[in-house]
Amino acid sequence: MNVGEAVAERILELCRERNISVNRLCTLSGVTQSTVNNIVSLRNNSATVATVKKLCDGLDIGISEFFASPLFEGLEQEIK
Repeated sequence: MNVGEAVAERILELCRERNISVNRLCTLSGVTQSTVNNIVSLRNNSATVATVKKLCDGLDIGISEFFASPLFEGLEQEIK
């Protein structure tokens, strides 16, 4: 798994845990639906830290909580 896949899966996981749709997360965070859809559908594999922070704000969690997931352990090396 690479970092883009891990970020996408974590967003979907957090939405499931909170029983909210990705669309609702967009409303809560102020991130456009097209941006979030591109992240979760893996069309954008490089979400910015600023975007992740906005999503965290919408989820009412800190950025450290976002990345405190087994999904981010043992990621593939990004430089090939």
